Amino acid sequence: MNIDVLETHFVVRWASAVTPDQQESMAQAWRRCLTDKQGSLMWETTHHPFSMHFTASVFFRSRIPNGGVLHLGSDTFEGLAEAVTSEVTVAAILERAGELTMLHACGVADSDGAVVALVAKSGTGKTTASSQLARTFGYITDETVAIRPDGSVVPYPKPLSVKQTTPGAAKLQVGPDELGLRVAPDNPRIAAIALLDRVSGGNHQWPVIEPVPLVEAVLALIPDTSSQAEVVQPLQSLCRLIDSVGGVFRVSYSEAADLTDSLAPLFLAASVELPEAGREWSPAMGAPGAEQPTDPAGAEPLDSIPAGWLQRTDAVDAVEIGGDLLVLTETELTRLSGIGPIIWQTAQGPVSMETLVGRIEALHGLTEGYEALLDAAVDGLVSQGLLLRG
Repeated sequence: MNIDVLETHFVVRWASAVTPDQQESMAQAWRRCLTDKQGSLMWETTHHPFSMHFTASVFFRSRIPNGGVLHLGSDTFEGLAEAVTSEVTVAAILERAGELTMLHACGVADSDGAVVALVAKSGTGKTTASSQLARTFGYITDETVAIRPDGSVVPYPKPLSVKQTTPGAAKLQVGPDELGLRVAPDNPRIAAIALLDRVSGGNHQWPVIEPVPLVEAVLALIPDTSSQAEVVQPLQSLCRLIDSVGGVFRVSYSEAADLTDSLAPLFLAASVELPEAGREWSPAMGAPGAEQPTDPAGAEPLDSIPAGWLQRTDAVDAVEIGGDLLVLTETELTRLSGIGPIIWQTAQGPVSMETLVGRIEALHGLTEGYEALLDAAVDGLVSQGLLLRG
């Protein structure tokens, strides 16, 4: 089976236990991702590492060292089919890391190609929402909305993974054609991003759409992106994307069947990109693409941090939003407020506590008991790994 996933070509070779009927069922489930390109993929016949009854090998051209081959196995065909969907998706995401912004979301498009991405975690209703909405709108994906820097979207019309009633059973891989989902138009573009919030229990709630403040939107989206830290200026890039679609919305709802009529306004939500002066955010001091200030302590950069002095650790990216500072490291995203942003930005090079006090006084003045507040803030940044203490 030859499939195209996020513009990566995969060849799936089924082992002999997978019957022709089962192979055909998978070809139908993956029909919208099938490709006739054979490419120049080469593989060797190797002993399969699994003793399981149902096995398959997946081949693709990888930019990752030692990548390009997946061996999958399960005691059931349904388990193998689910493993193929899951592992191919992960492999394709890793191949496009740094090139695309990939939201963990379902995506649907109107007839003009405007795409709404509904971001949600696994198990919170993405697939159900996709299967409802895509009977009216074009089906982009139920898993990963992949967005190029120019705003165009790479469709991923994969099979939908549908839960079975038997506890612990593998999810069934059901093709969008079998579910009657509409084909997405050519050349789709991102028009809106929304956080999908299913309200369970209590009274029935008709869908409510409300804007999300930018800092909260970034904090919510980063955990539900794939490999965003590998994108150039990942926080700034995400903020520019949010600008281009007129902000992020939250959609609170009880039943997916109620979403279709309610989502119509989101397809019109995108605005022109905001002018620089009108943005709610800016690159933080010292972040990639930001103006590089002189050392506020007036000292030359040092190879080591003097005893008692402070210096911030390397960050992947940082943005200022209102009075908050968001700092992305290789492991986590941290929100700083109060005097935290001043400390972090002042400590671009080694600085003394006296320098920090002077900077805080110049910007905000000093309150009674400021020493204890400053010590607590510094200790917190050190414990979070954002500051080093000499």
